[in-house]
Amino acid sequence: MDTAPPAPYLARMQETFVFRHRAHEVTRLEAFSDIVFGFALTLLVVSLEVPKTFEQLMHEMRGFPGFAICFAMLMWLWHAHHTFFRRYGLTDGYTITLNTILLFLILFYVYPLKFLFAGVTGALEGKAMASSDDVVKLFTIYGLGFAGIFLLYVFLYLHALRMKEQLRLTPPEIVTTKLLLYMYAAYVGIGALSTIIALTASERFLGWAGWVYFLIGPASGTIGTVMGKKRDRIFAESLEAPSRSADDATIQKPA
Repeated sequence: MDTAPPAPYLARMQETFVFRHRAHEVTRLEAFSDIVFGFALTLLVVSLEVPKTFEQLMHEMRGFPGFAICFAMLMWLWHAHHTFFRRYGLTDGYTITLNTILLFLILFYVYPLKFLFAGVTGALEGKAMASSDDVVKLFTIYGLGFAGIFLLYVFLYLHALRMKEQLRLTPPEIVTTKLLLYMYAAYVGIGALSTIIALTASERFLGWAGWVYFLIGPASGTIGTVMGKKRDRIFAESLEAPSRSADDATIQKPA
């Protein structure tokens, strides 16, 4: 028997549910992190010098598509960082340690990211990679960096779950926390899978080390749908519980 709430009720319920922000002001930790993200974006800039001729301008514009992709990916990582610290407001020693390692990996990740997408978009000059071994090393560096960054997000969300009583997370907020935890864990698996393919596959199948990243979309959609339905059900039950209690009190009220 289907016990799911009706669609109009779910729509109103989803508009009502908001993950409470435990951080009300920007902390020094967030401010420092924003500076590091800004510096990482600076490292992605196609060129710091203004072209002196139109030919130089067209040459620099070749790197724009790769820059756009890298910019979008860094903004994705920044948004994940911003969401975590706004929602949980954790600034304890363990969180600071994880955040420090995360920022270090992001800065390390910038140049492999830029080099990879410059190659994908055709912005590299000449034969940038001499052999398939170079491609293997590039995919390995990129895959380990990708997996490492999201592994640190996994550790941050595990820490938030351990602190759920101190943070007073509601049941729907706990489900949302687990949703992002599982999603980032899936990203770690995708990065690890890409690295394994790069290290073990023959030259013919080496390209699959890149194509495997297209699993991010299906993985995100599946986890989001399953955990989202669970969150909606729990939130619906939490909304119905007070009304049922009020009805019971009315029925039991003496005449």
